[in-house]
Amino acid sequence: MITPEKVLKFLKHKPALNLTQVEKEAGLPSRTLHKVVSGTLRLNEKHCQFLEPVLREYGYADELFSKAKIISIVNHKGGVGKTTTTINLGKALAISGFKVLLVDFDSQGNTSQCCGVHETESQVIDALLSKEDLPIIPLAENLSLSPSNIKMAYRELELINSIGNEKRLKNRLQKVSEDFDFILIDCPPALNIFTTNALVASDLCIIPLQPEASALYGVDSLFNRIYEVREESNPTLIVKGILFTMVTENTLVHKQMMDYVKTEYKHIPIFNIFIERATIIQQSQVAQQDIFSYSPKSPVAQQYAELAKEFFII
Repeated sequence: MITPEKVLKFLKHKPALNLTQVEKEAGLPSRTLHKVVSGTLRLNEKHCQFLEPVLREYGYADELFSKAKIISIVNHKGGVGKTTTTINLGKALAISGFKVLLVDFDSQGNTSQCCGVHETESQVIDALLSKEDLPIIPLAENLSLSPSNIKMAYRELELINSIGNEKRLKNRLQKVSEDFDFILIDCPPALNIFTTNALVASDLCIIPLQPEASALYGVDSLFNRIYEVREESNPTLIVKGILFTMVTENTLVHKQMMDYVKTEYKHIPIFNIFIERATIIQQSQVAQQDIFSYSPKSPVAQQYAELAKEFFII
């Protein structure tokens, strides 16, 4: 039977759904679902009974929420906003009521450091090379972290030489996928065994891209790697979209580069929202806080909140 929690998740997954129409079809009082989405009302069992057949007509299925959606934040180039996007998109989803796990899969450990996690007894690479479970550290309500640091780089050759090396992360994440709604993987700035592991494990990938010529160099190689993984190991992998980051909105060069990408890669979805260049992002990372905790009313916080909404649409 459908539960109040599953109804709420489904409605948040379908932001374009006409709630007034659904209320009419289910025979619910006006504004009932609007109050549910805003968090001012919790559905009861009778509400759910009326809603279940209607929501199934709109695409609801029990298996939608049985396992987490796994998303790689990936780009071969460093400094384009992968870590920033992993942390802040994750926090935006957590604020919306989804249970989120951030996986730091970069030996630089930037996601872990920005979340205030520096030294841990166990980290991702230890779980991949043993029978240990992934270490999971609670950060905030609905938000957790699986950390990494430089040890990951030292053990890369062990992973390369291990049996089933490309599927190690996928196998470990399957063990915890029922505990989360979303798992976001911060990938390293390289097309190496770690990036391949992340793509093999993922349902979706998001590509942060700075609209400058240097950031576009080698993008074709990234897409080729994604397509190779799709062909050989993960046929259901979807490119969710390109996300422009570190954008100076009124700069002609950035506008031209964004137009060029939209033309050159018109077969790839591109998020309408973009993330502006702002020193407040660096300030929040120095403070070891996500942007919503550090400056919730900043334009960047609003952009990541909009990204979380747009994520369910495109």
